[in-house]
Amino acid sequence: MVSLRCKMVVEQELRKLGLRYVNVDLGSIEILGNITDFQRDQLRKNLKACGLELLEDKRRIMVEKIKALIIEMVHYSDELPKVNYSDYINEKLGYDYTYLANTFSEVKGITIQQYIILNKIERVKQLLLYDELNLTEISYKLSYSSVSHLSNQFKNVTGFAPSYYKKRKKKRIKYLENL
Repeated sequence: MVSLRCKMVVEQELRKLGLRYVNVDLGSIEILGNITDFQRDQLRKNLKACGLELLEDKRRIMVEKIKALIIEMVHYSDELPKVNYSDYINEKLGYDYTYLANTFSEVKGITIQQYIILNKIERVKQLLLYDELNLTEISYKLSYSSVSHLSNQFKNVTGFAPSYYKKRKKKRIKYLENL
């Protein structure tokens, strides 16, 4: 789902250009009628000024949808889906997973699985710093098979063990607070 602020900005820009639309949603705008080259260029320019980008390449749009779904899944849901990620993504986006995976890899240069891992590790970092959950609870929350699996993956991505990362970040925060 598009954030409310972004959606309002996009809708305002469409109205300014006299474009009638049906729907503004993640990665897509359904416009009634045709859009002129001038309107397209103006829309692109106005959205860029607001920090948004007009994507017309269907492959890039698909990749943005995949990324948003993964970010929502990892960072904003209470529990990760209990089904295989490929099945989850396939079901949510309604495309064959092989097509999605190939498109994602070609556009981003990494696999969907690598992108999920990077996001899970970012989430682990957040949870470690919040200090509300221990590593076992974090491992369970993010659907790792074990604490050692989480720790190994964390070290492979960051170069640090989770406990060392947590100590290091807390020392840095404390140092910054004392400045």
